[in-house]
Amino acid sequence: MADHQIIIVGGGSAGISTAAMLLNNQPNLDIAIIDPAEKHYYQPLWTLVGGGVFPKEETERAEIDFIPDGVTWIKKSVRSFSPDDNTVELDDASKLTYEYLVVTAGIQINWNAIPGLKESVGKPGTGVCSNYSYDTVESTWESIKNLKKGRAIFTQPSTPIKCGGAPQKICYLASHHFQKSGLSNQIEVVFASAAGGIFAVPKYARSLMKVINRYGINAKFQHNLVELKPSQKNAVFELMNSGEKVEMEYDMIHVTPPQGPPDFIKNSPLAADTGWVSVDKDTTQHTRFANVFSCGDCSSLPTSKTGAAIRKQVPVLVENLLAAFNGQELSASYDGYTSCPLVTGYGSLILAEFDYDGNPMESFPFDQSKERFSMYALKAYGLPKMYWHGMLQGREF
Repeated sequence: MADHQIIIVGGGSAGISTAAMLLNNQPNLDIAIIDPAEKHYYQPLWTLVGGGVFPKEETERAEIDFIPDGVTWIKKSVRSFSPDDNTVELDDASKLTYEYLVVTAGIQINWNAIPGLKESVGKPGTGVCSNYSYDTVESTWESIKNLKKGRAIFTQPSTPIKCGGAPQKICYLASHHFQKSGLSNQIEVVFASAAGGIFAVPKYARSLMKVINRYGINAKFQHNLVELKPSQKNAVFELMNSGEKVEMEYDMIHVTPPQGPPDFIKNSPLAADTGWVSVDKDTTQHTRFANVFSCGDCSSLPTSKTGAAIRKQVPVLVENLLAAFNGQELSASYDGYTSCPLVTGYGSLILAEFDYDGNPMESFPFDQSKERFSMYALKAYGLPKMYWHGMLQGREF
C-alpha cells in the first residue's frame, strides 16, 4: 500500500491550487504536499514592488495558511524520482510511495549562470538589481529612484523565464519615473533582450513598440547578457545571431537571471530532452508514466510560464487525474491559454491573453492591446485578491 494516494511535489501556485481543487472535488483523498518553504509569495506583484508602488511585505504570506485542511505537509526537499517504483526520495534519504504523482516544483533561477551577478545583485553601490528575488526586489526601486543621469539597462535572457513580459514591465516603469522626474534627457534607457522582438504575438507587439518609442527606449534585440564586471560597471552581451561579444557600460542594470528546470527534475526519468517534466500538452499527463501529471513552470507545456497559465492548467490536470484515479478516460484538454498583464507605466497596462498558437483569447469586450488604467487596477488590486482568496482555495474563474 502506498504512503499516499497522491503526492504533490511543490507548494507554490500550481501545487496548492491542485491540492485544493482535488479536495473540493473528492474530499476524502489522501494527499501530501512536499515543500520545505515556510513562506508563500505572490510574485506577479514584484514588478510593482520594484517600481516603488508596494512594499515587498505585501507579497508575503505564511505557507501554512494555504496548505488545504486535510493535506499532509512534508517540509522537506525532493532529491530524486523513481517513477518505475512510484517512489520519491527526500533530502534526508527517506522515501515515500504514491499511487499518483503531481510535479509542480516551479522554475529554478540560475544566479550563478552569469559571472559577476550573484555577488553584486542587490548590493548598495553596485547599481545591479533584480525583481526576481524577495531579497533583492527592493534594490530595484532604490536604483531607479537614485539614478539621476547615465545609462540604465534592463535585460532579458535567452532561457524561458517566469512571466516573459516581466523584464520589459520594469523597464517601462523606470522610463515613466525618469520622464515624470524630468530626467529623460539625462538617462539613456536600454532594453537588451536575447529575443528577436519585443513580444511573440503581433497584435500586442505593435502596441508595445509604440510604448518603447514613446519613452525613447533603446531596444537592442538578440543581446544575451553573459557576464557582469561590477567593478567597472560593464555588462558583456553575446549577440544571438553571430556569437559576437559586445560590452556596455551601465550606471544601473536590472538583470533577469537565466532560468531553467530544477536540477532534481532535469536529472530524473521524468524529464524531457529539454529538462522539463515531459507531459502531453493537452492533458498534462506524463508522456511515459500514466500515473504522473505536471503543470506550471516545471512542465514541458509549450506556453508562457505565468500564474494565469497555471490558473487554466490546474482544472485540466485535476479533471484528468481524477478520471485516471477513477478508471475513466481523460477528457479535459488545455488549449495553451496564458496571460501577461504588461504594465506600460504607472496607471497603464496592456492585458495580453493568447493560446498555444498565439491567437488572442481576450476576456473583456474591448481591444486589450490598448493601454488602460482599468487593466492596471485589475493587476494591482484585483488579481492579488483573486489569487489569495480564490485560486489557492481551488476555485475556478
